[in-house]
Amino acid sequence: MKQQTFAFTRSENLKQKPEASTLEFGKVFTDHMFTMDYSAETGWHDPQIVPYAPLELDPAAMCFHYGQTVFEGLKAYVTEKGKVLLFRPDKNFERLNRSNDRLCIPRLDEDLALEALRQLISVEKEWIPTAEGTSLYIRPFIISTEPFLGVAASVSYKFIIILSPVGAYYKEGINPVSIAVENDYVRAVKGGTGDAKTGGNYAASLKAQEVAAASGFSQVLWLDGLEKKYVEEVGSMNVFFKIDGEIVTPQLNGSILQGVTRDSVLHLLNHWGYPVTERRIAIAEVVQAQKEGRLEEVFGTGTAAIISPVGKLSYGGETYEINNGVTGEVAKRIYDTITGIQKGELEDTFGWTVEVK
Repeated sequence: MKQQTFAFTRSENLKQKPEASTLEFGKVFTDHMFTMDYSAETGWHDPQIVPYAPLELDPAAMCFHYGQTVFEGLKAYVTEKGKVLLFRPDKNFERLNRSNDRLCIPRLDEDLALEALRQLISVEKEWIPTAEGTSLYIRPFIISTEPFLGVAASVSYKFIIILSPVGAYYKEGINPVSIAVENDYVRAVKGGTGDAKTGGNYAASLKAQEVAAASGFSQVLWLDGLEKKYVEEVGSMNVFFKIDGEIVTPQLNGSILQGVTRDSVLHLLNHWGYPVTERRIAIAEVVQAQKEGRLEEVFGTGTAAIISPVGKLSYGGETYEINNGVTGEVAKRIYDTITGIQKGELEDTFGWTVEVK
């Protein structure tokens, strides 16, 4: 695609950048954002970088009423030599278009979206924190904007990219978290929207998370929505189990999100020669392996935390300690490798990083 230069309106009121030590996740936003509109007559049009500001939407805009929205999440990093790197952004925009298809939202030109992200980050480079565990979180999203109280696909949309300097997603960092198996609520079912990154999936997960948090757990382990027998995800992350030296992750089945970090982990494990399998795995199998001393590691994978080891698992009234409550060797190796590639500290032999000039 021929490089396109987008219209740019510089903010007249630049914000004070926060100290890295004060950063939480997703609470501070940069000075500018990217926006682009869609209409049935014109298609996607008017791409521009503008000052970060509230949106003006009609109260009848369909995003408020029928949940026709999709989003993505990825990060930018600064290397020791000052290079700005993105990690597999093409995969995020590919997935955004898969979500668009499921939600009846017009597809984006992925090359254009990536170029828009490059130019926005180039404008906001100084916002990228450099302290250990920090990064610039990137949130592309699309909302339906047609003012219409009828259940149908909207005829107008807005695509936006906003940026947020962040600290660690979980305060535990790479240290193990405690999780509870969810038996009452379900995250998604095959044929639903579980494999799309849409807001309704996350809204539906909040009650279970609230209940788990009240009992002292960091996250919930989701079971399938039909039999409540097979493991699907942990919180908003994909999940991996190391049993008898084999690493198992639930196979994609239409209700599990196709994680970019999940895909990266599978690539690394295969590259390193670990036996790794994508298949259905029952919670009963996991618990039995733990009782027999064969469950060696459990960890979640996702953009926000990269790797989140599991130290405690609650199921059926019992709480089990995984790997003596410490981070496992495989989880630590994956975390160190992915973060090393992301920050330019390790050679990127997979061609995963994209430099922003």
